[in-house]
Amino acid sequence: MAAGKPREVWGNKLGIILAVAGSAVGLGNFLRFPVQAAQNGGGAFMIPYFISFLLLGIPLMWIEWAIGRHGGLFGHGSAPFILNRLSQHRIVKYLGVIGIFGPVVIFIYYTYIESWLLGYAFFALTGQLFANVSPEGMKGFLAAYQGLAPGSNIWTAYLFFLLTFAVNFYFLYRGVRGGIEILCKIAMPVLFVCGFILAGRILMMPNITEGLGYLWNPDFSVLGSAKVWMAAAGQIFFTLSVGIGVILTYASYLKHGDDVVLSGLTAASTNELAEVVLGGSIVIPAAFVFLGAAGASQAAASGAFNLGFVTMPLIFGQLSFGAVFALLWFLLLFLAGITSSVSLAEPAVAFIVDEFKLERKRAVLRLGLALFLLCQFSIFFLGQGVVDELDFWGGTFALVLFGTIETVLFVWVFGMDKAWDEMHRGAELTIPRFYRPIIKYVTPTFLFLILGSWFWQQGVPVIMMRGVPEANRPYVLATRLGLVILFAAIALLVRLAYYRNKEKAA
Repeated sequence: MAAGKPREVWGNKLGIILAVAGSAVGLGNFLRFPVQAAQNGGGAFMIPYFISFLLLGIPLMWIEWAIGRHGGLFGHGSAPFILNRLSQHRIVKYLGVIGIFGPVVIFIYYTYIESWLLGYAFFALTGQLFANVSPEGMKGFLAAYQGLAPGSNIWTAYLFFLLTFAVNFYFLYRGVRGGIEILCKIAMPVLFVCGFILAGRILMMPNITEGLGYLWNPDFSVLGSAKVWMAAAGQIFFTLSVGIGVILTYASYLKHGDDVVLSGLTAASTNELAEVVLGGSIVIPAAFVFLGAAGASQAAASGAFNLGFVTMPLIFGQLSFGAVFALLWFLLLFLAGITSSVSLAEPAVAFIVDEFKLERKRAVLRLGLALFLLCQFSIFFLGQGVVDELDFWGGTFALVLFGTIETVLFVWVFGMDKAWDEMHRGAELTIPRFYRPIIKYVTPTFLFLILGSWFWQQGVPVIMMRGVPEANRPYVLATRLGLVILFAAIALLVRLAYYRNKEKAA
């Protein structure tokens, strides 16, 4: 904000709920979740999933909403200075750098992938997507679209990236109430309409009960596997967008007496509706009907991208009015993507506006230029492993690490009594007392287990570059160096802002 101007606030409770839900509802709800369920015991997966939702997801939502609102009362909307209100220790603000760094890194590659959805929606509408309705044809179309197939180029994809990037920054430029809130109030209802139409069409397919059974019939033997429990906890962590720093920023635009308990619960429940009801009713059941049990297993094992961009177009190509359903599918994913990507840029916007007292529109333009340049690495080095590297450090490791840090600071440093009072300030719903020990002991322990297991299972192999082709290793190392420079640059800006504001206060 410019000096002397009040901070922005949300227009109403519905706006903030839909904005937070929009941040959480993303590609993972419709692609990652059904894959996790199919690979981890089907219906049995929902037992550790909902236990994780109750012990990890809901507490983290309340914690982040409360921390963000608390920081906003002091004029701060970014993690470094919000966390600094919980503890004055000089290192805390630098721990908060992760809450800007992570969203920026995710934005760098997420926006490009999001733009594929816009492109695919266009090509579904024109019919070009269905020129060759075969697995090889769909894989070839995707590779050509990405510029990875021999003789292809990325300029068509680049055009849709430019459009997607411009739409993102249009809503950021318009502000919290006039941009982000309006986007989410339009996008979220449309997203659910598309989702229910698609789910309804899938559920009318012959033998769909067998497809649903394939996904949801429980294999209770998997419940003895620690891997399944960690997969469920990880899915909850990612699907609610906790640990990113976005909810802190969104909650900082709340007023002093705005409820965080019921609002947080409502936003989390909206996300679960999108994930479990819609995400669980579309992709894997449809794959089973058209491809059989073996084909559905192969589709799930192929990963989320292949499911979304190869398997689903292949299925729609065999349906009456398939182009219409494909358009709805990619529109649904695009809306889920853009409500998430806008939220990823907002912590950096809030940091520049709040701490450097820059007018929002100028801040958005400057940030837009910087992020546009950074996005080029994801676009032109997609085939060299750059996106995978960004996804691990920004979209996995940073999330879990930051979620652990903010929880420990709020519950153990700020203090459980003060934290409990802060969560209930203006609350319309009282949190059950049994959640006190859960929030104080169980949630942090759960987070440390996730952090440790992910670091051991994924961190060590990634650090050692196991499985990275020799030709890609220079690009991976260059990406890591770039991430270190980016983190250092944000930390330097935090330091400059801190001492600049400290001198003004003196």
